[in-house]
Amino acid sequence: MFLLKMPRPLKRTALFLLDLIIIPLAYLIALNVRVQDQTTYILHSDAVPQIVTVTLFGSIVVLVLGLPKIKLHAIESRAVARIGLAGMLMSVIAGLVGGMAAHADTAVISLLFGGVFFLIALGGRMFVLFSLLALRERELSRKPIAIYGAGSAGIRTASVLQTSFDFRPVMFVDDSPHIQGTIVSGIPVRAPAILKSMIERGRIRHVMIAIPSASVQRQEKVAAELKALGCMVNFAPSMEELVSNVVATPSAPVNPKDLIPRATINLDMPKVARAYADRVVMVTGAGGSIGSELCRQLLERGVRRIVMFELSEYALYTVDQEIRPLADEQGIEVAARLGSVTDPIRLRQVLLDEEVEIVLHAAAYKHVPLVEDNEVPAAKNNVLGTVIAAQEAAAAGVSRFILVSTDKAVKPSSVMGATKRLAELAVQDIQSRVTGTKYAMVRFGNVLGSSGSVLPLFMHQISQGGPVTITHPKMERYFMTIPEAARLVLLAGAFAEGDEIFVLDMGDPVKIVDIAKRLITLSGHRVKTDTNNGDIEIQFIGMRPGEKLVEELVTDKRNLIATQNDKIFLANEPRVKPRVVQAALRRLEMAITDADNAAIRGILSETIPDFTGKAPDNVVVFEAAQVAKR
Repeated sequence: MFLLKMPRPLKRTALFLLDLIIIPLAYLIALNVRVQDQTTYILHSDAVPQIVTVTLFGSIVVLVLGLPKIKLHAIESRAVARIGLAGMLMSVIAGLVGGMAAHADTAVISLLFGGVFFLIALGGRMFVLFSLLALRERELSRKPIAIYGAGSAGIRTASVLQTSFDFRPVMFVDDSPHIQGTIVSGIPVRAPAILKSMIERGRIRHVMIAIPSASVQRQEKVAAELKALGCMVNFAPSMEELVSNVVATPSAPVNPKDLIPRATINLDMPKVARAYADRVVMVTGAGGSIGSELCRQLLERGVRRIVMFELSEYALYTVDQEIRPLADEQGIEVAARLGSVTDPIRLRQVLLDEEVEIVLHAAAYKHVPLVEDNEVPAAKNNVLGTVIAAQEAAAAGVSRFILVSTDKAVKPSSVMGATKRLAELAVQDIQSRVTGTKYAMVRFGNVLGSSGSVLPLFMHQISQGGPVTITHPKMERYFMTIPEAARLVLLAGAFAEGDEIFVLDMGDPVKIVDIAKRLITLSGHRVKTDTNNGDIEIQFIGMRPGEKLVEELVTDKRNLIATQNDKIFLANEPRVKPRVVQAALRRLEMAITDADNAAIRGILSETIPDFTGKAPDNVVVFEAAQVAKR
């Protein structure tokens, strides 16, 4: 049906026309409530210019506040508040018009007008929403589905499913007796026993599990119990899929969180939402894995505008195509700006033109082996790019600047880690001389699913039938998911008071070989053993230049300082004297200009004592004949 498939611009036009009808209608109602002879007043000639004036200025209010942009199925407190604000401004307009017309009851009429407009505008939208939902149910034959988990992940999943053409969420299922019997997002919350009964009676055939805070073992146990009842079981999509309105297929996808032997860390706090509400936020490196996820999560923080700053035209085009439609639906402005963080003039122009208030600096070269052989562009982008971005942010009056760093900056063994550590030192030096901008840094472990990480590589190798290649059997890393990494950046932006290094408690490090084995199993295959039993082989090929067997988040865990969140800590790192940092930056800039790779390594090793400028001693190269099989 056309109404269900109406293009978004046409929907906005229809909603604007609806408001255009409501404004004079509400004003007429307000006028006639205050007179006894209603018919006489409606026909009075004085009413016509008043109605025209009120409608003209009222339509401007509607457009400025973006009421036609409010998505019908997303009407919540902020949308209601926006309609309420429109009603208040309508009252002001009516008061001015009534004052010029010398009405005796101007104040009462203006208040009535604003209140009637609010009620009709909100009620009209709800009526249209319920009418469209009724039409959808008549047009579609959607399968009923239950969502196991009534937390934030379940609510987001329900929001996506309610707009799908295949599934209709009919109930939440939750183990907590405190919320059983309540209604969440218009959907009742039931106990697991009721779900079992409905499955046995054939009323529910599909269940989606949305309990990311539970352990992997717990989720798998729930899935096994439901499958034993003959039910189709899905796992809730990742954050990336949810914001793209993608619904999981009947087969359970391999989610990065399933590879980490710990519960997903919840970093959502009220303070985070308040820190970004109605602010202009710029993300550098917006086309990258972390940058694009930051843009997605900013959509949920009520920002006023997202400025996506990216060097790669294709990467910027890709993220813009994804983010802009979602932002338009929520009334959030989006600006896509091409440029390099090493170009101060371009940065200054964008920061000032867009009136940026917060900068999330994710632009960097991060692939260790590639950076190891490209010292000049690495130092220019990772160090000088950070310095330029931080300085221009201060000059533009930005309130907060958050540097995305890495655990490889701790006792670095690679050029990549050394450049990120020098970038941290440079930001701390700038903070010592700047008072108007608060600077902070965030250190990540390995981010599963990001570009260049082991997950896409292993997935590709598994899809080709193997082998899965690992550099060393004892190599281990701290792992986090892309959503966790992005939330940590946003939380740092909310907590930042100046000069902090934030780290996330990510549990114990995980062996890469264990990640590979679990991924093979979750993909429906078996690990090949020495006796050739199994499907996918694991091969050890030797460590690459710049790699370490074990990464660390801080130089000394005893120097960690607790924060408001028990999973977030501050790293109290040894400081380098400002004059040493400033001298290193001047020499580094000259070495970059001269394209002197050896000088760059020398400057990094002199400034950062832990960095030798050479490959680490624990690099082991396996001969082809000595490739181990596990």
